Amino acid sequence: MESVRTFLFITFAFLTFLLYQEWQKEHAPVKQEKAPIESSIETYQADPIATMPEPSTGENAAIPSSDDISSQLPESQQPVKEVNSQTIQPIVVTTDTLRVVISPKGGNFVSAELLKYKETLNEDSQPINILENRNGRVFLAMSGLYGQDAPDFDKNVAVYSSSQNAYQLRENDENLSVDLTWVNKQGIEYIKRFTFYKDQYLVDVDYLVNNTTQERVANRMFTALRRDTGGVDGQEQAGLGMQSYIGPAFSTQEEKYQKYEFDDLAEADLNQTTTDGWVAMLQHYFVTAWVPVSEGTNTIDTTDKNLGKLGLTQIRITQDWQWIAPGETKTFSAKLYVGPKIQANLEKVSSGLELTVDYGFLWWIGQPIFYMLIFFQGFVINWGAAIILVTIAIKTILYPLARAQYRSFAKMRLLAPKMTAMKEQYGDDRQKMSMKMMELYKKEKVNPLGGCFPLLIQMPVFIALYWVLMESVELRHAPFILWIDDMSVMDPYYVMPLLMGASMYLMQKMQPMSPTMDPMQQKMMQMMPVFMTVFFVFFPAGLVLYWLMNNLISIAQQLYITKQFNNEQEAKGKK
Repeated sequence: MESVRTFLFITFAFLTFLLYQEWQKEHAPVKQEKAPIESSIETYQADPIATMPEPSTGENAAIPSSDDISSQLPESQQPVKEVNSQTIQPIVVTTDTLRVVISPKGGNFVSAELLKYKETLNEDSQPINILENRNGRVFLAMSGLYGQDAPDFDKNVAVYSSSQNAYQLRENDENLSVDLTWVNKQGIEYIKRFTFYKDQYLVDVDYLVNNTTQERVANRMFTALRRDTGGVDGQEQAGLGMQSYIGPAFSTQEEKYQKYEFDDLAEADLNQTTTDGWVAMLQHYFVTAWVPVSEGTNTIDTTDKNLGKLGLTQIRITQDWQWIAPGETKTFSAKLYVGPKIQANLEKVSSGLELTVDYGFLWWIGQPIFYMLIFFQGFVINWGAAIILVTIAIKTILYPLARAQYRSFAKMRLLAPKMTAMKEQYGDDRQKMSMKMMELYKKEKVNPLGGCFPLLIQMPVFIALYWVLMESVELRHAPFILWIDDMSVMDPYYVMPLLMGASMYLMQKMQPMSPTMDPMQQKMMQMMPVFMTVFFVFFPAGLVLYWLMNNLISIAQQLYITKQFNNEQEAKGKK
């Protein structure tokens, strides 16, 4: 019994430490650092088709400065900056799901608000802003064309014109197209078309190139995500243990989902070629991704030493070069997803993009749990109730393990009187006492670790469920009952953590202390419910609800299994 309790204590303590570190990381104080935001993209100027070089980036990337757009909010569109005698004014596009700001300089997304996802539950709370270029923060979704005198040729980034500065998706419309136009000095017309869709976070980005000259020209399209290496979602990476991944990711034909951390960027540049593929920046609950629409070879890279010096990072995917004959109009296309990590939506955008809902190495357990959660929520229409049903389902599936665990505890309890006698007889000789205990275990056919292995098997399930509850945007701002109006944050009145601690205390009382246990260990075990309660005060309500229900069901199972065991022992005694 002593070894079992020691194992349980170490297990729970370690697990609690990991979870506490993760929760601390998710709620670390915001650290804002002023990041430089003036840069541009340097493009290849030689014959692109002949050599097909990888485009390199330089110190002048096509990023509008904070002076270009003094405010990104639609209600504050003051203005303007003179560039080559052209007035730049932000272009605001509003749909039922998105409100984006596009800079005419480069035609890049510099703001993207998710209208259905608020920062807080307060009625006057602003929508979550995924992309931004203000207050020392840089996170941009960039796209452009390389090639001789193309919009992103050399350091002269095109300044597009638009028929209006504000666009609104009408209620009865299914989509909305926004055209930005630019004509180079040879008279070649470039139309950068954004197509927004009703009830979607997906935007089609098309370049229509009309070659009005007598010479053929070559272009290639790039799409990039650029951001500072500070916090995203107002969060900073901190602490040890399990951490929700924040940073770049990409997909190739061979690997559907690969992470490339900021530390990796500092050590080695990424440079891969693939058909299909995508690039993304992951945040907690949200993802921004570029998916090229191309039948050729795409190049994924992060090569940009100058950006690193500025405290910025970039991941880019570049399509193959295409010739455009005289009088021909050719289209270059890509898709931009900027929105929540809803797996059903991500699967439709591109293969493997749903994997950005990252359950870690236990994804093979987490994925079925997630689908189970979705299934139950479809019936009860309450995420808290769905968590309860998932807990019941998991405990039912793992009942054979629980039965083995509690029967082992019951057997150990029967040996308690004999172990007490041994302690009185051999208390001063621990080596001999251990030998006699092993003989007793062998004689009674009891495995002292019999209750540990079932628990060890159940631990991955708990950790996988933790990832599911943490990564599922569906639980963000999801109410339960009464005062619990957000399952993704801590209980504001600490009721559920206190109930969880009480249930853990009751479980402990149901398992009497071993007479051979060291007094210090006994005190530590007695304090475990207090420690766990303190830790769980800071955990999300959804996870506390799961642990509370798990404890209550465990208590019921232990009472039932122990009663069965005692009845069996009485029946044997009568024989």
